[in-house]
Amino acid sequence: MAILLVFEFPMEGPWGAEMAKEFKGLAEDIATEPGLIWKVWTEAPERKTGGGVYLFEDENSARAYTAKHSKRLNDFGISGIDVRQFSVNKPLSAITRGR
Repeated sequence: MAILLVFEFPMEGPWGAEMAKEFKGLAEDIATEPGLIWKVWTEAPERKTGGGVYLFEDENSARAYTAKHSKRLNDFGISGIDVRQFSVNKPLSAITRGR
């Protein structure tokens, strides 16, 4: 069963094009994660919040990534990480062009 993860955490920036430039290597690393189908990067400068929405093939891949990324964020000095995990209802998602 596919698993959707939502990460949100306090962030001072960078934002936009500068974020894309500075985090390119991180994005390339995340792209190699076992079981990752896709990630959408999120940013809300007005709330000083960053994060992402991920779709994983299975719960084990999602759990492993949650542990790895939470540690990485903590190592960057980021706390207050909110992680939410959801199972994907494939029949309904297919109707609305989801996966």
